[in-house]
Amino acid sequence: MAKYDKADIERRMNGAVDSLKSDLAGLRTGRANTSLLDPVMVEVYGSMMPLNQVATVSAPEPRMLSVQVWDKANVTAVEKGIAKANLGLNPMVDGQNVRLPMPDLTEERRKELAKLAGQYAEQAKIAIRNVRRDGMEALKDDEKKKEISEDERKRGEDEVQKLTDKYVADCDTAAAQKEKEILTQ
Repeated sequence: MAKYDKADIERRMNGAVDSLKSDLAGLRTGRANTSLLDPVMVEVYGSMMPLNQVATVSAPEPRMLSVQVWDKANVTAVEKGIAKANLGLNPMVDGQNVRLPMPDLTEERRKELAKLAGQYAEQAKIAIRNVRRDGMEALKDDEKKKEISEDERKRGEDEVQKLTDKYVADCDTAAAQKEKEILTQ
């Protein structure tokens, strides 16, 4: 049974790019973005839950996030969870609503965020290269076991390299777009 599976390699590389995009969405630019609160965990009913399972997050204004808590008993827990997440936001409780005004980003902070976007992209590219290595090893193993010919292995390696190049370029594009968004707000 051949170990090389192009669909699996493509799925894993695509997963690395998707993960990068979700990481980048959590980086704060000058504008309010609901995905900024995706990593926030809240302690409710004796366990940790993602914020989006206890409240509705919206962006009613360009520089304001609003968190509508479903259960009044959880408002304080939501406020604590947001504060603990270290997002540089100052939650203001207003009944069952928690408002989060977006402070202006300093030039220094913008540069830090742009650098962080680059680091996220580098991690994703490393993950993609690891998938490439796995694919190349699977092809070599298949050739050793005489399941594929040398030509098939070379064709497969070219295929894997093309996928790698495509997904690495996707990472670079996503990171460059985010850096531009951060630095030009």
